[in-house]
Amino acid sequence: MDFTDQRLSYEKGALDQQSVPTSPFELLNAWMNEAIEQQVQEPYAMSLATCGADNKPSVRIVLMREITDTGIVFYTNYESAKGQDIAENPNAEVLFFWHELERQIRISGSIAKIDAQKSATYFQKRPHDSQVGAWVSQPQSGEVADRKVMEQSFEQLQADYPENTQVPTPVFWGGYEITVNEIEFWQGRANRMHDRIVYTQENGDSWNTKRLLP
Repeated sequence: MDFTDQRLSYEKGALDQQSVPTSPFELLNAWMNEAIEQQVQEPYAMSLATCGADNKPSVRIVLMREITDTGIVFYTNYESAKGQDIAENPNAEVLFFWHELERQIRISGSIAKIDAQKSATYFQKRPHDSQVGAWVSQPQSGEVADRKVMEQSFEQLQADYPENTQVPTPVFWGGYEITVNEIEFWQGRANRMHDRIVYTQENGDSWNTKRLLP
């Protein structure tokens, strides 16, 4: 398939370095709220890139569940491939891309597990069957003979923990927070003259911004 003749002109917005807020989290929240208002489907879905000791990058979609004062939080299986990468290399990057707004956000920083009680509180908010499903995925990314094995495990767990009963929070499941040290906001513009504003922070000092060539 040849896509060399397929292209769009991005003309929905602009990003001026002189008018951006001093904190990237203010702009992150503003863009996220706008994406929600514009009914972007799952605007909190992000591509998470990790790289373990084997130096092989790996990327997958995860769901951001919180924006904190210092970073962003998501939840997963600690024994997954991504969990192994994080244990070996606590640096990660995520990418949000909202085609409807012709925007993307890149966030990089150090990653660490959040408090276990906070993870348990979130786990108990999840739908019952999603809680059960987390127990089936042990370990996540592990090989399974066929789908029937998964379904049998799911059915057994549903019998062990019927609807309206508490499913225990797995010790192998919980949240990570990426503490941000750099965020790039990208706004598509006509003629590939895109706006790219990057926030950087070192040693907990104030944020600096700079414009990058498209």
